[in-house]
Amino acid sequence: MPDSLGLAHDVLLLDLDGTLYTGATAVPHAVEALRSIEARAGESPAPRVLFVTNNASRAPADVAAHLAQFGFAADPADVVTSAQAAARLLASRVPTGARVLVVGTDALAEQVAQAGLIPVRDASAQPDAVIQGHSPDTNWHILAEAALAIRGGALWVAANRDTTLPSDRGLLPGNGAMVAALEAATSETPLVAGKPEKAIFHDALDRGAFRSPLVVGDRLDTDIAGARALGLPSLYVWTGVSQPLDVLAAPVDSRPDHLGADLGALLERAATTRVGAPAPITATATDGAMLTVAVSEEVIDPIVALRAVAPLAWDLLDRFGEPVTVRPEGAAAKAVLRQWTARARSSACGRISASVSDDD
Repeated sequence: MPDSLGLAHDVLLLDLDGTLYTGATAVPHAVEALRSIEARAGESPAPRVLFVTNNASRAPADVAAHLAQFGFAADPADVVTSAQAAARLLASRVPTGARVLVVGTDALAEQVAQAGLIPVRDASAQPDAVIQGHSPDTNWHILAEAALAIRGGALWVAANRDTTLPSDRGLLPGNGAMVAALEAATSETPLVAGKPEKAIFHDALDRGAFRSPLVVGDRLDTDIAGARALGLPSLYVWTGVSQPLDVLAAPVDSRPDHLGADLGALLERAATTRVGAPAPITATATDGAMLTVAVSEEVIDPIVALRAVAPLAWDLLDRFGEPVTVRPEGAAAKAVLRQWTARARSSACGRISASVSDDD
């Protein structure tokens, strides 16, 4: 389909964790969708696919090998990590040959070295800077060394601030949780290279002469917020951290342009996936910030419903500045709302409330 969302762009900036895979499991339809985009390109060039990850724990070659295990066609040159972006950011702020205390993996230390800096692991080396990225082996000792260096005036750069990391077992502490520990210990705040900050996106877009990028991810606070910050269009996929109620509650700077159940949305027409796309759904505002939703019995697709309802919820949030209550009307709307709330968490920050009971 030549007018599909994926083929309407010349580069796709794809998130990894929660978008392509979760732990050791590939997200359903992800591999097939990217293969179909390549096959459907025909005589026109297929969009370049860049894999943009906030996880700073692995080298690009290791990330590419991991993606290949799932069946994704990935070259190390197509992998953009927050470790690379953080090292580049540091190199722009400190002189060549500066010593940098590394809180993270050897892969992060290697990026520091490739940027012309000297990685160290001890504050006694009097580092000029501290770089911090995710590592499952981060412990009190290295955090203590970093705290000493930061308190001593070292420039501090964090690869990302993701508080959680998706896994097969659920959400685990991410780099942001460790960053928060150092913030508490030093009363300082780091520069951040990863999503939603601009550095990692500039790193990706510097790899070609791109005219129409599309950012794709599962997290509103990193993938989508980063796209908004750069004025880039974005596709949210319902496969990872952020849930439909989070979408309805999203502040202006984290609202996606397109919504999909998964990467299969790249094969749909762009006009269909766009937020506000026509659907056999009615939603009306009553009693101020009460949003009543009715869904046609013929269409009970939760993503189709989300595309239709999101702009109405956002309008109420913007106009009333108070929590919006979503109330289903009819069996079909109840079915949709149950799917929206099945994995809902508290991250909607009290801006959206919705519940379904048999008495509704």
